Amino acid sequence: MDNVFLAEIRLFAGTYPPAGWAFCQGQLIQIRQYSALFALLGTVYGGDGKNTFALPNLQGSIPVGVGTGLGLSQRVLGEVFGSESTTLLQENLPRHTHTVNAVSATGTVSDPTNDLFASKGRGDSGYTNAVPNVQMNPLTVGVAGGSIPVSNMQPYMALNYIIAMQGQYPARN
Repeated sequence: MDNVFLAEIRLFAGTYPPAGWAFCQGQLIQIRQYSALFALLGTVYGGDGKNTFALPNLQGSIPVGVGTGLGLSQRVLGEVFGSESTTLLQENLPRHTHTVNAVSATGTVSDPTNDLFASKGRGDSGYTNAVPNVQMNPLTVGVAGGSIPVSNMQPYMALNYIIAMQGQYPARN
């Protein structure tokens, strides 16, 4: 375990952790067996702090740096945030308009093919210069969409994160 700091986390492509390492899967660890590691992690990731503490659980997660940067949100050690998918609400969409198409010619069929309004030609045009006094049927210009969650994940490859259970205790600067 040369040049390895206790609590150091690495990516690992193997199917089992090397000796002196453990997968970062949130498992509870006995304090009495790993007191030096507990001194570094505490109960940030779980455990009762008397008998047990937990390793970080990085299953399905990407670590990000602690703190804040210009224009970024504050991130606290051990904080879990984000989601795999999200459902967009009307408030999430940019302000926009929908146009309604029509033709000024007399229609020849009762089916508004190509989404164009037209009169069938019975003498009533269906259009007027008068000020509108009723709303259009909500089925004509209405809500669309199915509120299906949208993926919120970047491209990824699943690998294991491992944490050093043994190693050099890091000195403070």
